[in-house]
Formats: sequence, C-alpha cells, structure tokens
Amino acid sequence: MPKAYVFTRFGGPETEAFVDVDRPRPGPGQLLVAVRAAGVNPVDSKQRSGYARVGEAARELPAVFGNEVAGVVAEVGADVTGFAVGDEVFGNPVGGGYAEFALLPVTVTAAKPAGISFTDAATLPVAAATAYDGVGQLALPEGATLLVTGAGGGVGAAILQIARSRGVRVVGVASDGKKDFVESLGAVHVPSGPGLAERVRAAAPEGVDGVYDLVGGEVLAEAATLLTDRTKLVTAGATAEAAAALGGARVARARNAAVLEAVADLVVRGDLTPHVTGTFPLDRAGEALRRVEEGHARGKTVIVVATAAGTEAGA
Repeated sequence: MPKAYVFTRFGGPETEAFVDVDRPRPGPGQLLVAVRAAGVNPVDSKQRSGYARVGEAARELPAVFGNEVAGVVAEVGADVTGFAVGDEVFGNPVGGGYAEFALLPVTVTAAKPAGISFTDAATLPVAAATAYDGVGQLALPEGATLLVTGAGGGVGAAILQIARSRGVRVVGVASDGKKDFVESLGAVHVPSGPGLAERVRAAAPEGVDGVYDLVGGEVLAEAATLLTDRTKLVTAGATAEAAAALGGARVARARNAAVLEAVADLVVRGDLTPHVTGTFPLDRAGEALRRVEEGHARGKTVIVVATAAGTEAGA
C-alpha cells in the first residue's frame, strides 16, 4: 500500500506517524499524481496544531501533511481536460502531499516545464505563489524600495527575487546567519531583532515605499511605522485583523493555475531560483518538518519521493 506521513491528532511532533493508505481515486476535476517531490512550509506544522484558514474546515484525522507537490499524472478524474496520464505537473493537493500519491484539483495545477526539476517545481505552489501574489498586490513602481521581514526563508527569498525582477529595490530583514544568503539575492541585509526600525532607516535613508511582512507581531508593528502610506503594507505572517489595525492587509492569495504558470515562467526565464537548500527522502519527512518548524532554514526544504525505479525526484 502507498505510504504517507500524517498527524493522527492535533498537537505537536508526537502526533506524527508513517501509515499505509489506500491509493486515492480522483474525483471530477481532479488528477491523481504520483508524487516526486513535496515542498515543506511553516503552515504544515501549524495545521498539525489545528490551524485552518478562514472559512476552511479543520483537517479530518488522520491528515496527510503537505500543501505543494510535483509529480506525474497517474490517473485522470471525470470532466478533466488538458491533462493526461504521464504528464509532469505541480500544484496544491487536497488531502496532503507528503505521500507517494496525491490528489490535485486542476484549478490549482499546472504543467511542469521540462527545464524545471520536480524538486524545484515542488517549491512553487505555496512559497513562490505567495510571494508573487503579495508583490503584485503591493504594485510598487520601478525604483521603489520594498522592506521584507523574514527574508531568509522560502517565501522571503522568492519575494526578493520577484520584486527585483520588477525593478524594485529590496531590503531584507533576517538573522545575521542569513546575511550572505539575503545579499546573494540582491537585497540590502538588515539584522533582525529589537531596534529594527532604526537599522532600516540607516540602510535605506530615503525611506521604504512598501512592506511585505512574513513575521507578524512586534516586527510587523515596527515595520509599519516606516511607511507613510499604510496601504502599501501586506502580511503573510499575521491575521487580516492585525494587518487592518495597522492600516495594511493580509496577502490576497489567488490560488489558481495562472499564478502557478506565471511563477514557473519566472524560473524558466532565470528571474526566480527556488534555492532548495535541504532535501530529505520521504522516510525522513519528520526531519524535514523539524528543519522548517524550527525557523532556521535558508531557502526551501523539499521531501523527495522514490520512483518505482528507485530514483529520486530531481536526480
């Protein structure tokens, strides 16, 4: 039977387990995909703790981890056009992605370009798409300056690159240990920690025109003080209510195939590099999740899944 990494109840790492699952069957508008790679994101452990998006029901238990995958179409559901068995795709699964098989709605699935590995493609549906949506929402003009908090992770790295591809100057807030990484992406690095606003003013004396926050809390509140126009503040690290109280907004996620195609095109053109800095086989999914949950990982962490021939995604 296919293997999957799940949480059996809401709580901490002690709830996690590998289990045998039935092979999923695609419903109307869905694809069954043999997973070759699954991206790991902070939201994965939040869902294990009981988090659900506004308007979204809590996950049924046991629940498979994961919100972004890349793989090969193994079966096509009813009413599906444009995809066939054997196609290489990536997207947002329903029912999790740390598994040998996953179900992908065609509305959030795109064809994987031949020049992108499965490992890189698996980083695009959550991290890169979140970055793309927020940068578009800010709509800063060429030559403007964007401040990014939490700039050293997967979403942050994508924001820095996408903004720079649009001619926007970027200032990235991250720990000292991620300074070289942030600067390698063309950003001005500002160390995280108390006194953030003062350090940003020193690094960008002309001021900042927009803030893309990935941290929330006091960091978001302090970053907001740097803006004269609070409508140019978006966050993926705080609630919509917290953002609105500061005059900003939560990132409005499009969650559609068009965005997936757009971020893949950025990779093909060389404007976006996924920067996968850690890969783990499926049987070490728990280690991959800890790496991201602890908050110290640079770039993206990906779980690779062995094929029937024994090779791994992206190999």
